[in-house]
Amino acid sequence: MPRTLGLIGSGMIGSSVARLAIAAGLEVVLSNARGPQTLAGLVADLGPRARAATPAEAARAGDLVVAAIPLLAHEQLPADALAGKTVLDTANYYPQRDGHLAELDTGELTSSARLQRHLKGSRVVKAFNSITPHQLLSLARPVGAPDRSALPIAGDDAQARAEAARLLNLLGYDAVDTGALAASWRSEPDTPVYVRPYLGDVPAMGVEEFLRWTFGTPGIAVPAAQVRRLVDGALRRPAGEALLPSS
Repeated sequence: MPRTLGLIGSGMIGSSVARLAIAAGLEVVLSNARGPQTLAGLVADLGPRARAATPAEAARAGDLVVAAIPLLAHEQLPADALAGKTVLDTANYYPQRDGHLAELDTGELTSSARLQRHLKGSRVVKAFNSITPHQLLSLARPVGAPDRSALPIAGDDAQARAEAARLLNLLGYDAVDTGALAASWRSEPDTPVYVRPYLGDVPAMGVEEFLRWTFGTPGIAVPAAQVRRLVDGALRRPAGEALLPSS
């Protein structure tokens, strides 16, 4: 089992993963693009199991590394420091935010396959991308809990997917293995498993209002069998069509 989790990106998803990791007894090494000094408040809040570092230091320190950064920042990841590591990619492709990328628009690549191309020496696993930050915290449950939720994962390396599944189990989730990175579109925006099942009915609103709303919503348990049905029933559409879950 991992002892130290490296985090590159310490925004809403990154800090939620960090909180779950510390609750599970792991050490966490946090980083972002602005420097360790900007993480002092978060580190103090997380307690003695957390420390701040540069992205390269977090990459080297982590038994597993979570890349919780926007897709367009992927090329800034320290590929040399991440060589030999399993890297969990939380990013989604949103053309409205990221601009159109032809290889993603056409389905030639998935966003995580694009990251794998950049991190040639690493093992990329898609994870944590289909749930909102607050629900990631609020829906975590211990093994055997009747209301335990599951999250989909995908990756080209079977051992790396197994590592990711063990981490999810430790953090409070079952993992539904959806196979290779070429299939990771099945958990991306505008697919049946993306966000909505963990929230229920979502009122019509803008992105910022939506994020505020999610922090007042406890979330809905989504067990592994339901996640499997949702993932298997996904139909491929143009990538990244919606910033918010569709009606």
